[in-house]
Amino acid sequence: MGHPRKALRTTGVGAVSATLVAGAALGLAPAAQAAPAVQAAAADTASASGIRFVDITGDGGTVLKANVVTPAAAADGTRRFPVVVLPTSWATPQVEYLAQAQKLADSGYVVVTYNSRGFWQSGGYVEVAGPADIADASKVIDWALANTPADPDKVGMAGVSYGAGISLLAAAHDKRIKAVAALSGWGDLIDSIYSGRTQHLQAAAMLGGTAYLTGRPSPELQQIMADFFGSDLAKEQEIIAWGKKRSPAAYVDRINANGAAIMLANAWGDTIFPPNQYASFYEKLTGPKRLELRPGDHATAEATGLLGLPNDVWTDTTRWLDHYLKGADNGIDREQPVQIKSRSTGGYEGYPDWKSVGPTRKKIALAGTTTIHTNVDSGANGGILMLSNALDQFVQVPPVASVPLLPRRYAAVWQSEKYGTAQQIRGTTKLHTTVTGTKESGTLVAYLYDVGPLGLGKLVSNAPYTFHGQTPGKPFAVDLELFSTAYDVPAGHRLALVVDTVDPLYIEHNPTGAQLTFSSPAADPSYVSVPLREQ
Repeated sequence: MGHPRKALRTTGVGAVSATLVAGAALGLAPAAQAAPAVQAAAADTASASGIRFVDITGDGGTVLKANVVTPAAAADGTRRFPVVVLPTSWATPQVEYLAQAQKLADSGYVVVTYNSRGFWQSGGYVEVAGPADIADASKVIDWALANTPADPDKVGMAGVSYGAGISLLAAAHDKRIKAVAALSGWGDLIDSIYSGRTQHLQAAAMLGGTAYLTGRPSPELQQIMADFFGSDLAKEQEIIAWGKKRSPAAYVDRINANGAAIMLANAWGDTIFPPNQYASFYEKLTGPKRLELRPGDHATAEATGLLGLPNDVWTDTTRWLDHYLKGADNGIDREQPVQIKSRSTGGYEGYPDWKSVGPTRKKIALAGTTTIHTNVDSGANGGILMLSNALDQFVQVPPVASVPLLPRRYAAVWQSEKYGTAQQIRGTTKLHTTVTGTKESGTLVAYLYDVGPLGLGKLVSNAPYTFHGQTPGKPFAVDLELFSTAYDVPAGHRLALVVDTVDPLYIEHNPTGAQLTFSSPAADPSYVSVPLREQ
């Protein structure tokens, strides 16, 4: 008799999650209008599954809307269970994790998920993982220990995106947290949306827009966003300090001292939190740790798991929690801690650490002197936020450009020779060049393409770079890390480095009529260094 009831419950939870994920895929534009329907669906699910919807008092008395799922074995009141706290993703209702929460509860966890302050029906303002959000996480743990059969010695946190960042920050401030699974999160907030000293326009606009649609941005956040989009250099250090306070990397010593086991998972094409900053953060962790990188864009690798469907990320999350909270001997601690999946193949590769992912480097010389004009998109670009890299994930169709047809007036192009064997790119491609601008400020965007026999280039990676305060006409060195990736270039293809000055993903800072010249001095040759898997 138990099986039909479980099937009904899982279907109900999956239906609510499907509503949520579909809304997220549409950009959350109808979120406010959809709220009554989502809440009604959640109420139906609660009655079918035994989920309790509760109010939890957060920092400063702010009411946080939450739900609690407990194991069936908790009914007799004689046992305590590991507890997992899941803060919601940015702009997402509290029903986000119901499918996974039910699975965790069925396997013996108390699960508390809550709507982060400022969003939906929770009180307060959106603080972007500020001190109040960190304090909220501890208040939720306090509540769980006082009001559920939660074991105070077996506390974990997990979450996607915003929930991932809050979980990592909480692990630095609350010693009770023994394990964290941070999915599609960030280690360094500034290096995520302001890498290369360049505003990531589409990412910041999406975050800001959905905050207004589904929540109440704090006055501080409103001012930060205005300064960010306004390109006010006088406010740059203030913005950086604001972001540092919200970056787990700034508290890595405290995370290490507290000793929580940290699992990080992200997608190669994450256009909100690129993988470089996560890998860098991972390398600084000294306790039990794991890094997983897969094809996809922001949170797309975890999305099917929110529907209750089989999902590698959530499977490993459960294994991680099982081992470090339950003591399960499931082998996850004996596996290679860095697990990656190439965008070109279906299998996983294991490595002992991040530097072992691409130990061999092959340089492509960027010879000669090339001048390009700014202010025009050459046709090379990084694609569209959330969409382009999701297409790459599911159908292996990344952004493309016809390299021979790129206008050389607006794009500098260098190509390698054809490769006789496949080149397995793994890790972070690095660009070193010398630039001379005609203005004191400017922006360039570098792209690495896999170019086939007909000249069609498939995007391998990209990254922006902005400079200010340079002397016009005076050369200066540029070192730029492209976003990390795993991509296989077929035999008979070549690599092309393309540099232009306009990309819809970013805010550019090229004064009208500016030009950029790229050169390769004999004493300091220009090159692009490509990391390759050890053959």
